[in-house]
Amino acid sequence: MNIADWIEKWAQATPNKVALRFEGEELTYPQFNTAIKAGTEVLRHLGIGPGDRIAYLGQNHPQLLVFLFACARLGALLVPLNWRLAPREHVGMLLDCGAKALFVDEPYLKQCEKLDAELPGCRFVAVGEIGNGRWPLLADLLRQAKEEAPPAGVGLDSPLLIIYTSGTTGSPKGAVLTQEAIQYNAFNSALLHDMTRQDLILALLPLFHVGGLNVQITTGFYVGATVILHRVFDPELVLEAIVTQKPTLTIFLPAHMQALRSLPNWESSDLSSLRAILTGSCFIPRDMVRYWHDRGIPLLNMYGASETAPVAIHQTTANTFATEGSIGFPAMHCEIRIIDANGDECPTGEPGEILIRGKNVMSHYWNNEEATRSALAGGWFHSGDIGYVNQEGCYYIIDRKKDMIISGGENIYPTELENVLMMHPDVQEAAVVGRPDAHWGEVPVAVIVTKGNRSLGKSDILEWFNGKLGRYKHPKDVIFVDELPRNEMRKVVKHVLRDMVASHSG
Repeated sequence: MNIADWIEKWAQATPNKVALRFEGEELTYPQFNTAIKAGTEVLRHLGIGPGDRIAYLGQNHPQLLVFLFACARLGALLVPLNWRLAPREHVGMLLDCGAKALFVDEPYLKQCEKLDAELPGCRFVAVGEIGNGRWPLLADLLRQAKEEAPPAGVGLDSPLLIIYTSGTTGSPKGAVLTQEAIQYNAFNSALLHDMTRQDLILALLPLFHVGGLNVQITTGFYVGATVILHRVFDPELVLEAIVTQKPTLTIFLPAHMQALRSLPNWESSDLSSLRAILTGSCFIPRDMVRYWHDRGIPLLNMYGASETAPVAIHQTTANTFATEGSIGFPAMHCEIRIIDANGDECPTGEPGEILIRGKNVMSHYWNNEEATRSALAGGWFHSGDIGYVNQEGCYYIIDRKKDMIISGGENIYPTELENVLMMHPDVQEAAVVGRPDAHWGEVPVAVIVTKGNRSLGKSDILEWFNGKLGRYKHPKDVIFVDELPRNEMRKVVKHVLRDMVASHSG
């Protein structure tokens, strides 16, 4: 058995059910299944077999999902590339994973035209009807595809995905997820959402990240639901989809919520079809949580990583109101530990590093034995995140271990300072990082984006901390910027900020 069997079985059981909606077109489960079989033959035609890697460069599109399940049938691995990266970064990933084929969507053809000379072992294929006159067109290959005998012997132990981590702390690494990891993530996510085949899922996160690909989309296909796929996030199109198509589930990150709330007709629009919204991947301000709760829509927080496929800890509709501000409880098929710097279990309420164990966890980092040994030491995935668990077994995230600032022997967690900064009425965004200091070792520095044309000075921010946090935690410098550096999942890229503040004179 492999996860492509999900689609085949739903095609038999619900032949009229729509699996996927995309830009005015629909694919039923039988049509989706047929497309996957055709995609399988295209890969075979290109010489792709078990263990081979193919890459896809393009915005959200059904074809990427077709290739995901085609790889599952063949025992090959899919490498979805981040289209926001530069071509040089793509070359590094393609060389690292040894891709035998790269499928390039039309908007990225020009930037990739000279890359094939650097990757002689990789076949380049143009996705779409136009192409560049140099590479074969996927549309032509699909029209020529004729199904041969179905692949045999591919099981859940087969590696399926290489997801390059977002690299908030440095160079990205390729997390390898098996089909079993995707299967167990689907188990965890289905229970998180109480998801059934009656659900209509609005999907707008990028598919090159596990948050966009696995949290709701692959889980939706596992339970036989319908997925509405958006090419990119467009707030007006998202609102139109909510009002007209009535989805029941979606994922919004804080940046999405802000963009939607700025629409003139947002507050008057009917959002009642949404039985829950999922969020996570970064700090969620309390007022944002309460905004949704006041509208009667549960905002579920979830914690995980590329290496955990990603669902590891989460809230549910049954407990989200009672556990506001937390990340919830361990997923059904995950074990969680909190350990101190010595590797010992932390007492209840004491912060430490979050460790995760479960069949949803990656098998290894591609071509990186040293990083794999470190990340999976003792059979647990070491997340690098700091959190704690309370008496009720509910978990709270504090910060990244690598972001923790040690000043004069005291641990300072930047998120604690960022929470205080976000309470300031004139602060739009804020991040805190450490700067080397000859006396203290490190000191916290606040980097701030103000709201609109508001005028703020360094002294205003420093005074804001009086009485709110211990004096040793207060920022020692404040830097004002137009925007914070963020990655594709809208996380602030702290290592870029650290480089910036290190060179700032203060």
